[in-house]
This record gives sequence, structure tokens and C-alpha cells, in this order.
Amino acid sequence: MEFALQYEIQRSRPHYPGFMYDIYHQATEQVKLADRLGYHSVWTVEHHFLSEWSYSSAPEVWYGALSQVTSRIRLGHGICLLPIPFNHPVRVAERIAVLDIMSNGRVEFGSGRSITEQELGGFQVNPEDSRAMWEEAVAAIPKMWMNETFSHDGKFFKMPEREVIPKPIQKPHPPMWVAATQPSTWEIAGQKGIGALGFGISEPGMLDKLIAIYKKAISTCEPVGAFVNDRTAAATVCVCAPTREEAKLIAKDAIDFTTRKAAELFTPFAKQEVKGYEYYKKMAEQAVAIGDYRLSLADLDKRIEAGAVMVGDPEDCLKVAKIYESAGVDLILMLVQVGAIPHEKVMQTIDLIGKHVMPKLSASSKAYQEESAAAAGAR
Repeated sequence: MEFALQYEIQRSRPHYPGFMYDIYHQATEQVKLADRLGYHSVWTVEHHFLSEWSYSSAPEVWYGALSQVTSRIRLGHGICLLPIPFNHPVRVAERIAVLDIMSNGRVEFGSGRSITEQELGGFQVNPEDSRAMWEEAVAAIPKMWMNETFSHDGKFFKMPEREVIPKPIQKPHPPMWVAATQPSTWEIAGQKGIGALGFGISEPGMLDKLIAIYKKAISTCEPVGAFVNDRTAAATVCVCAPTREEAKLIAKDAIDFTTRKAAELFTPFAKQEVKGYEYYKKMAEQAVAIGDYRLSLADLDKRIEAGAVMVGDPEDCLKVAKIYESAGVDLILMLVQVGAIPHEKVMQTIDLIGKHVMPKLSASSKAYQEESAAAAGAR
């Protein structure tokens, strides 16, 4: 299993002047540290209008900057929104190709359709069309990368024959993924031969069934790209400190924030019936029924022991990581910049995981450390 950072570019209230500047530049320093420590990848979302939850509305711009201050870490779109009011497929293909060039072939291309009414409504996307829009675009984009020219006559977009340039330097194209929250999307990911980015899944025990669904589907897939990307990823809040007590004190408010804010984001779906979004309606109803989202420290201990969050000292975090690995996860996505966790505590988490957890599970981390040791010896 490999280790990655996952970003919303997030900051809970209270806010202060200049906080948006700070969270972007702090996140950049965090990724630079992860690059030095041998993390596999960094992933960030595309979100719009979601105050507090995410200020990552133009991830391709941030990734352009990251491509120039890192050298090894892969840059994952987790995800790029493909319904055409958000992004025209040609513009997506062009931006990914340029980023692949500027990063020397380090792009992972994740896509999705959006799961909040705020975003869909803001861009006037009919929720009942969003999956079909995504399916049309995700099938077209690899053809733009691989073929000298491209034309399209579909339901949601049309274009005459054109040369879509530039082309990515990864051949035949970058690995493809999709955001997979509800079970049906895990199956669709498998059917299309693309990786599944498991967002919103907090307990590894829930992953066993989802990964089984994915593996069954991918065994008979018809890939939309030139190759099958048979990989799964899962996200979890991660706070690592020298002691469990310190980690819990750092993590508690951040976890409470994510629970409260997620309920707020899905509440609009609880008030209406939207085809294709029934799963999120159920999630919203369950979240609203909880009422008080605040964990006690004892409850947090239970979640740590269950592997629902990666919080604690390095040994605690290693135990949780092993639960994900045993569930069949290929890539663990660590949410580290959560709520109002201070920058220095995020750096502490990245450092402790990189030095004390990753080397025990990650093949790339072991190779990186061996290379670093050899280089140090040569000097």
C-alpha cells in the first residue's frame, strides 16, 4: 500500500484576514515535505461555493505551481468535475496534458460529477444528467490524448474534427480514476477499467464489500482508456503526534467539523428526490438524525481502535494503516489539513507518518529511503 495526501484546501471558522493565502502556501510547504519523504502522491478536489469546506476551485493552477517545487510526488486530480457546464472536455484534456508536461509525467487523472446541490445548482447542471455527462466526457478525453485528431457528435457536446494539443508525455495517457462514494460508482469504476477513489468512507470494514464489487466488475471491464487502472484508494482523517493524547486533542475539533459540515452539504438532498442522488439523500437524513456531531474523547478512542480515523501516535497510525491494507486498499489518502489544525501540526503528521509508518508498508518509501541513504553515503 502507498501513502498520499488528500486536500480540500480547507479552513473552518473563525476566519481572519489573509487565511486563504495562508492555507494555500502552507499546503504547498506540506506537499514539499511529503515529496522529500517519498509519499506516492498528493490529491486535491475541485469544489465551488463551499465556504469553510473547500477553497480549491482551481486545482490545476495550484498543481502548476507544485509541479515546479517538487520532483517525485505524483499530482492527482481528486477530482476534476466533468459535467460540461463545469468544464468542457477539451479544456480538461488540454490542462491535464500541460500539467503532465510541466511535471515530467507525474499526473493521475481523477474525475467525477459533483455531489452537492450548491455546485450543481450554481452551474445550472441538472443532477439527473450529471452521470451521463461524466460518462460521455470520460470516454472522450483519452481519445483526445491518443489520437492525432478528434471529433465528437454526442448528446452533451459536439465538435468538428480538431487536433487537441498538446498531448501528455505519459503514454498512452495518465492513469484514470473516478470519485467513488456510493456503491454503484465503485461498480461503474470497475466496468470502465479505472481506479476508484473512495471518498466519504470512514471505516475500513465498509471497504471490503465495496472493493469486492469493484474487483468483480473490473474482471470483465471494457476500459474507456487504453489500459486498465486496477487500483483502489480510500480517504481518512489523519493526525499523528508523539502521543495519542496530543493527537486526540489536535484531531477532535477537526473531526467534529467534518461531520457537521458534511451534514450541511448534503442536507439539500434530504429535502427532495433526485434521480441518481438517492444515496446522498439517505446520508443526509442519517447525518441530520444524529443531531449533536461532537465526539467525546472516549468516542474518539473507539473510532481509533476501529480504524475509522488514523489518529494517534505512530504505532496507532500503523495499526489503522494495516486495517486499510488488509481491506485491499492500494493507496491511503490522508486528510491532514482539516478544520483549523495548525500548519505546524500538519507538518508533524506528515513527518511522523513518513518516517515511522510508511517505511513499514510502502514499497516506494523503502526504495526512496534506500536511495537517500546511498546518496548520503556517497557524499
